[in-house]
Amino acid sequence: MVFTDLPFTERVRRLHEAGFDVELWDSRPKDIGALKATGAVFSSMTGYSSGSLVDPDTADEVVRTAETLIPTALELGVSRLVVHPAELVDGHAARPVYRSSGHMWATGARTLERLGKLGEKHGVTFCLENLNTIRDHPGIPLARAKDTLALVQAAGHPNARLMLDLYHAQMGEGNLVELVRTALPYLGEIQVADVPGRCEPGTGEINYAAVARALADAGYEGTVGMEAWASGDSYAALEAFRAAFTVPAPNMRVEV
Repeated sequence: MVFTDLPFTERVRRLHEAGFDVELWDSRPKDIGALKATGAVFSSMTGYSSGSLVDPDTADEVVRTAETLIPTALELGVSRLVVHPAELVDGHAARPVYRSSGHMWATGARTLERLGKLGEKHGVTFCLENLNTIRDHPGIPLARAKDTLALVQAAGHPNARLMLDLYHAQMGEGNLVELVRTALPYLGEIQVADVPGRCEPGTGEINYAAVARALADAGYEGTVGMEAWASGDSYAALEAFRAAFTVPAPNMRVEV
């Protein structure tokens, strides 16, 4: 989401040279050999390609496609594979659903547990990401942070964790400091962007200094990833992100 005027492999090289690990969305169209040759460390990627976690008719497809992507994850050294509550096509709901059911809850928890067992087998962790349905992802059921957290809790597997995206949480729920404290035992990673605009910290309304202090006070030593556009110069956006989290909380990892 930064250096977007450059070819993808060059973006990765720039991020690596700036001292960041790299997170990928869909790895399938990428030249994996060229990515490895950059020397970058890859920490997460999308962990399925079709199916819906909460739909009993397509949940098996989530697990099947997750298994096909694990060899790429292992080749790149990726430790976290990201899944969503339902299938996305170009960022939009493949089959919009605006009302959840108990059956969907049960299916989601079972599927996430299956992913956890798959992750344990291969030494990776599947992370369920919350989404906002107000602006970016309408029609995705069980997408709010409180819902994705409940699904992770119900799955009850150490290799099934929460990818807590604070941009999405602010769009739909707010109360971010208390949210990160509540979610702390289940976190696989935190992702950040500011609201509105989905750009780097400091460009909007979220007090990321307060969020970083809360994480540091709680003892969080996991990854914080910037899933955000650069409002202007990409290097300036990266430094704003780094400053927001490394000054008050030096033990956290910051990645892009």
